[in-house]
Amino acid sequence: MEVRDPLVSAEWLKQSINGSNIVVLDATWVPPFLKDRPNGIACYEAGHLPGAAYFDIDEIADADTVLNHMLPSPEVFGAKVGALGVSNDDHVIVYDSNGFFASARVWWMFRAMGHDQVSVLDGGLKAWQAAGGNIETSPVINDPKRFLSNFRSKLVRDLNQMKHHVLESDIAVLDARAQGRFDGTSPEPRPDLPSGHMPGSACVPVTGLIAPDGTLKSSANLEPLLEDYAEQDVVTSCGSGVSAAVISLALARLGNWTTAVYDGSWSEWAAQSDAPIEVSS
Repeated sequence: MEVRDPLVSAEWLKQSINGSNIVVLDATWVPPFLKDRPNGIACYEAGHLPGAAYFDIDEIADADTVLNHMLPSPEVFGAKVGALGVSNDDHVIVYDSNGFFASARVWWMFRAMGHDQVSVLDGGLKAWQAAGGNIETSPVINDPKRFLSNFRSKLVRDLNQMKHHVLESDIAVLDARAQGRFDGTSPEPRPDLPSGHMPGSACVPVTGLIAPDGTLKSSANLEPLLEDYAEQDVVTSCGSGVSAAVISLALARLGNWTTAVYDGSWSEWAAQSDAPIEVSS
């Protein structure tokens, strides 16, 4: 088991942010069905960490699918993050202002593309401000750098692989959606999809992994929730592959760095006529 923390504190970042190999990215994303809230770029423009460029998960994505923010090809990822000023030698610090949505996903994306020098700012923008950190409002455009991806397929699952996993029950599947959506008793926010869950999956609502102050729960507090999965193969899922990565981040805090994310998640699974769906009685 690899024991190191995938998150950094605001105090650490205050001391390190001006380092020559530190690149800070704001990955704030707000689901489009939350109509009463500003979107990610509006949040970024309202205030971001000094020197932080904006990482848009809907822009750095596969353009050849109807599914939202799917992982792009290694070539596209490398070109787009290079344009943000990230090289293979940099330590990427990713944060957001919306409860790890989508800083955890961007952390996972970098790791899926072979970049291990990536950390999440624990508590995001709120923690930074609480620590006395300054914020800026002007957009940040960094000088482009060269980034070469080294795709790790084991950290990603697609629809066919998930159908196999469900049929064979050969891996733990953890679903980050709320209990009601998992059980089939609450509707999906995407009205064209039924609620329910993949057979054999377990519900681990992402809200239960986050402490009241907006930081990720400590290892001691995560263990009762995830200890059964800390040393086994796991794939995580959610509505569209964003909050699933928060489970992956929490498992990494416990030492499990091999957790995969089902990229299409429920948006893809529930749209298939032949994909089995269970509900809880």
